[in-house]
Amino acid sequence: MMKIRFLVTIAFFSLLASVNAQHNFSSGGLMVNLNNDGYFTELRNVASGKNYLYADTLSPLMTLVSGNTKFYPTSVTYSKSQKKLLLVFKKAGVFVDIKVTEKATHLILEIVKAEPEIKIDAIIWGRVLTTISKTVGEVIGVVRDGEIALGMQVLNIKTLGGDLPNNEGSTWARGIAAKTFSGGSSLQAYSINRNRNRFVDAWGGQFNNMPVPVMKGETVVGSKIALFSCAESQTLNILERIELDENLPHPTIKGVWFKKSNLYGKSYLISSFGEKEVDEMISYTKRAGLISLYHEGPFKSWGHFILNENQFPNGAEGLKSCVDKAHSAGLFLGMHTLTNFINTNDPYVTPVPDDRLSVTGYSTLVQDVDGEQKEIEVASPEYFDEQKNNNLHTVKIGKELIRYNTITDTKPYKLLDCQRGAFGTGASSHKRDDKVGKLFDHSYNVFFPNLAMQREIAMNIAKLMNETGVDHLDFDGHEGGLASGQGDYAVDLFAKDVYDNVKHDFICGTSISKTFFWHIGSYYNWGEPWYGGFKESMQQYRIDNQGLFDRNYMPHMLGWYLLAENTTLSEMEWMLARAAGYNAGFAMVARPNALRSNPLTPALLDAIREWELARTSNAFSMAQMESLKDPENEFHLEKIDSGKWNLHQYALSPIFVREKFERQPGEPTHTKWTYQQKWKEQVMQFRLNAIGKEGLAKNIKLQIDNYTELNIPIALKPGESIVCDGTEIVRLYDENGKPKGKYTMPSLAPTISPGTHTIIADCSFEGDEPPKLEIQFKGLNQLETIQIR
Repeated sequence: MMKIRFLVTIAFFSLLASVNAQHNFSSGGLMVNLNNDGYFTELRNVASGKNYLYADTLSPLMTLVSGNTKFYPTSVTYSKSQKKLLLVFKKAGVFVDIKVTEKATHLILEIVKAEPEIKIDAIIWGRVLTTISKTVGEVIGVVRDGEIALGMQVLNIKTLGGDLPNNEGSTWARGIAAKTFSGGSSLQAYSINRNRNRFVDAWGGQFNNMPVPVMKGETVVGSKIALFSCAESQTLNILERIELDENLPHPTIKGVWFKKSNLYGKSYLISSFGEKEVDEMISYTKRAGLISLYHEGPFKSWGHFILNENQFPNGAEGLKSCVDKAHSAGLFLGMHTLTNFINTNDPYVTPVPDDRLSVTGYSTLVQDVDGEQKEIEVASPEYFDEQKNNNLHTVKIGKELIRYNTITDTKPYKLLDCQRGAFGTGASSHKRDDKVGKLFDHSYNVFFPNLAMQREIAMNIAKLMNETGVDHLDFDGHEGGLASGQGDYAVDLFAKDVYDNVKHDFICGTSISKTFFWHIGSYYNWGEPWYGGFKESMQQYRIDNQGLFDRNYMPHMLGWYLLAENTTLSEMEWMLARAAGYNAGFAMVARPNALRSNPLTPALLDAIREWELARTSNAFSMAQMESLKDPENEFHLEKIDSGKWNLHQYALSPIFVREKFERQPGEPTHTKWTYQQKWKEQVMQFRLNAIGKEGLAKNIKLQIDNYTELNIPIALKPGESIVCDGTEIVRLYDENGKPKGKYTMPSLAPTISPGTHTIIADCSFEGDEPPKLEIQFKGLNQLETIQIR
């Protein structure tokens, strides 16, 4: 019967096709033509008059995936009365009805029927090849050439940006909604038929053959995209119009779309605090001119999000009190979690584990098991013999969690050295053929939910935000959605569930970028401070991200930095200069003890405030911003009036080198340099690095002009450095640029006047090949006055 219907439908639309072999559609700035075979023949921008379709390779309207094989359309016909395209995949025996809606700004294509459903694994919109290559927005699915923009927008959660990269439907790439190729760029989106039991290679292929249960009714029907073209300068306006017209997430702050608000790309403070410290932390945040006070970890457990009673003895009411105080001060207040990660002490795990915990796969018991057995035989080793991604070694049988050490290589397959009743669950007996599920875990020592529980966890977050008024959240660990086996669909769905259920405006970030999430996200703040100092910790990674942000209409952000008890003003201003150069926001991690113990805290917070005010007020010229980007340049910003500053640039001397060398007995072994200071008179500042692979340099002495002497009793290993920044403190840094120690000199370093000076350096060396010392002096030199524009 289905075959007869299929042939009759083809015959009917074939008759229509004989009347019109080209199908023309237009919406606002875009004209689209399809030929009768189902391929694009034109993507024309009305204003420029140019056809941007790449001509050397065919671009199908849609690609069908059936039985792990891609099929391309064989014909397409259009019913004007129904405003529907019928796309036929004759070799696969599949046809797809596509509703076409021409709007003032964009063209909508939506699948309204796709049959027979059993033959459809997935569909791919396109891929549509264009001649545009200048700016390819891989996340947002928009390409630009400096004159016009051309885009494909996903219009619902079931439609994902990309070209079905794997059977899970996920990618670790920043985005694949648009891609470059040798002739230009491509636009593509896809939808998976989830209305069936599937096996996928989850977490980007790291957990093979994971069983994924049916999502009843979740077929490709309803997959929906928008095509548009406009002047490049109007792109953001068109994207906003599409959001509003198509009921996409459209987050606002006080009625203004966040992507156009004055909060776009602004910086915030991260800290750990409780009800007792919140007033103090609010004052620090305000002094630094930052927009939000963000708690780095208020929870005792993730999943139910139980607050830490040491910080919040009054629970949600105590957190709400903190939020109210922050709001009264004009600040957001945020909380950090790892999305759907579940701690082992959470009620979802203990004392009775939830049946909805995600599993990578199952086997069955070969024989009955009592409550004390330490070896448990299973029918198959699959899923249990995974070692690389097996962090907690935990299986679930009934209501008991059991940890095991390993599994035997040959029959009988036994889980060995079992810890019964793990994580506070109850040990019990189990029957032959009972299911044994390998729990999905992570190196953070957490478990994960299946999709149903994930949606409940999203509601837990939304409920807490509604109860307390928390209005800042990072979807950190956002990739945890992959543990459901539903790929990027689950990642986007988690954020959408939170967004849909929070009843007030809020701002949010994420650990990974996804096409649908672009509509929800406020910022993408990647880069962590744990691996080195301000200059060293992931700095190139932070800089590389700025191009991604440019291509995808994302705010520039530089990631997290750490204000510690020994952070200096020169370190802070080095980072702030980079932020100004890239016009990028950041997060400053500053914990109460560090802020209290660092004597420079007032100066550091004031520096953040003034640099951020200058940056967000467009005080820097384009030429200045280019100079500020250069990590070799250092600056100092001096406030001279409200909204007006002197921007000082440091100049650097040549690098002077001291090495170990042999002299005859009695001859001095010091090194003598002639140093030319080209900047105004000021206190000496320098950085001294130990370069090498082994040994030590210690008892360092510097004599200036045969008179003033600096003695620095610090032993330097290769890679370490010391810095004198014009105070009496000499600071020691390890090979990663992290503070390691300090030495307080009896007095300030000497004041050096412009002109020629003699520097004598001496030290003792240890080791067969001790490090050489490289020293570079710096001083404030160039000055420019800037002001709010």
